[in-house]
Amino acid sequence: MSTAPPANRHTATPGRPAPTARRILTQAVFETKGLLSHGEQLLVSVVLPLMALTGLAVTDVPSLGEGERIDLATAGVFALAIISTAFTGQAILLGFERRWGVLRMLGTTPLGRGGLLPAKALSVLAVVAVQFVVLGAVAAFLGWRPELSGLPGALAVTIAGVLAFASLAALIGGTLRAEGVLALANLLWILLAALGGVLISADRYPAPWDTVVSALPSAALGDGMREALVHGAFPATQILILLAWAGLTAALATRLLRWSD
Repeated sequence: MSTAPPANRHTATPGRPAPTARRILTQAVFETKGLLSHGEQLLVSVVLPLMALTGLAVTDVPSLGEGERIDLATAGVFALAIISTAFTGQAILLGFERRWGVLRMLGTTPLGRGGLLPAKALSVLAVVAVQFVVLGAVAAFLGWRPELSGLPGALAVTIAGVLAFASLAALIGGTLRAEGVLALANLLWILLAALGGVLISADRYPAPWDTVVSALPSAALGDGMREALVHGAFPATQILILLAWAGLTAALATRLLRWSD
């Protein structure tokens, strides 16, 4: 008479991949640890936004619009921090991961393309949370007092912004050569910070540039943060623009991303 335990259909089978959610979460934790351990990444994600925040807070130029200057500056720098981490840092990292063969290795695992992009987005959200704590503490010391009623809107626009810019990073970092990604990602960071409606509201640009800028994901992110944290409103229009960019760039990245150079 056999003494073997009865078969259990829920028992894990050796060799079977973990559930999709667990694979994505495990990769997200790994990505987060890597981002927080890189000095170059911390420079882009924390030091540069801190310099922008301090510079805007202690000077009178450029004009940021109506409202307390520190409030407007903080909202814009939060948006800049998201772009720094979700776009610039991720695009460069992805480009060199392709060169080093990291993506080719991931391509042989059950994670796949469909799991890679959500994992990177989750890791970016974790790093952005750290950024917001640091930047928020410095801004509060400088006199920042956000509209508490706008916090749900700020959270929503943060998530939509991360999705949009992480997907754009995957599109650029997953299709161009590493040197091209490095140059383009840094150039776009400068252009978006200076001319993309991140720190200055899109409606303050001269026509017809204001119309062009308002359709950019950078302006939607900056204006959304200002609507939420300065005016206490829910930035529904800006969130929809960001989600539209996220859907378009994610679809293109999923289709065009190359696992190796």
